[in-house]
Amino acid sequence: MEASRKRPAPSQQQIQQQQSVQNRNRNAKRRKMADKILPQRIRELVPESQAYMDLLAFEHKLDQTIMRKRVDIQEALKRPMKQKRKLRLYISNTFNPAKPDAEDSEGSIACWELRVEGKLLDDPGKMKRKFSSFFKSLVIELDKDLYGPDNHLVEWHRTPTTQETDGFQVKRPGDVNVRCTLLLMLDYQPPQFKLDPRLARLLGIHTQTRSSIIQALWQYVKTNKLQDSHDKEYINCDKYFQQIFDGPRLKFSEIPQRLTNLLLPPDPIVINHIISVDANDQKKTACYDIDVEVEDPLKAQMSSFLLSTANQQEIASLDNKIHETIESINQLKIQRDFMLSFSRDPKGYIQDWLKSQSRDLKLITDVVGNPEEERRAEFYHQPWSQEAVSRYFYCKVRIAKHSVNLLSVLTIRAFFYTVYGGLCVSSYHCCHCDLQSTIMDQSHPVTPAAPLYRPI
Repeated sequence: MEASRKRPAPSQQQIQQQQSVQNRNRNAKRRKMADKILPQRIRELVPESQAYMDLLAFEHKLDQTIMRKRVDIQEALKRPMKQKRKLRLYISNTFNPAKPDAEDSEGSIACWELRVEGKLLDDPGKMKRKFSSFFKSLVIELDKDLYGPDNHLVEWHRTPTTQETDGFQVKRPGDVNVRCTLLLMLDYQPPQFKLDPRLARLLGIHTQTRSSIIQALWQYVKTNKLQDSHDKEYINCDKYFQQIFDGPRLKFSEIPQRLTNLLLPPDPIVINHIISVDANDQKKTACYDIDVEVEDPLKAQMSSFLLSTANQQEIASLDNKIHETIESINQLKIQRDFMLSFSRDPKGYIQDWLKSQSRDLKLITDVVGNPEEERRAEFYHQPWSQEAVSRYFYCKVRIAKHSVNLLSVLTIRAFFYTVYGGLCVSSYHCCHCDLQSTIMDQSHPVTPAAPLYRPI
């Protein structure tokens, strides 16, 4: 029962209709830039208003500049914004000699510990990046003769669930110096590729992103005018392109596919290190500087600028005040024109005003004739015009009779006041029309002698 009483969920079409209605209402509330402009007549009446128009023009120019900059920032954020920095790598090792009197087995065996750490030099950011975040993989290759084919490799590879760390630590038993090789693969974002040696020599690029490689390839085509003059879709390969792409001609659309076989994974950073077990030197540290790319700090500021809405409400409030003020000024201008026209020609203005009101009344009541027919003389020779004229004059005569009868009653009243000095209340009915008049008296009723009236 409860389930049957639930209101059915709105369909996708209903949701879209509601959203469209909301969008229309929102757009209807928006004010246009033209609503802020003062009419030319007001500017002529108030010369000081030109300062407002100058500010309005400056605001419009400023809004256009800000909008253009916002578009530029949006386009810039679509591209990777990188900054080259120095990552200092610290490789150190410690040696713990064997202790014959140790109770546990770990202390009775000599061992060494290798640590790989690093940090950015002159990092202005408040949030320090973890060391492992700069690398895709790290492989430490120990001496195979000492640790055998199954225990001489220490590998770390990034996975989607990898927890970042500030360093790597390797501990092994041993009391002799150990040669090791560190292979560090940087985590390039966006991914970078090493070019085929032939293409690398031709373009002067060793390792770069795919988009940069294609751009350099297109620049080489333009510089050497390899694009076909008749069919722009093709590239006429020179001798170097023929060696690389194996053909005399090449389509532009084939370039990404052809490049796939010419792009290789970037070379890892190779560091050779000796793990010393000299008891007199407890800790040895080697430092290496590596060039890495980090996000430009300006990118975060640009993103926050685009997402910032701190001043939007204040700007909207000020815009509403401006629109209300302009509307008030326009209303005052209409009132001024009304009073000024009335003072110059009261009669003519009232007539024009009545005509305007009559037209508005016709529009409101839907009593609108055909102006094209009304402007012709034949329109007024139709049968209805005779009846309309008769009705018009009949109303005029009736009003005139009413005025005459009313004048007669007033004359009789004045006579009674003169003769009797006071009247009682008497009612008289006109014999020629249905006019009924009441005469006030203060004493007693008197029957009038006027032949045109009879008491009711």
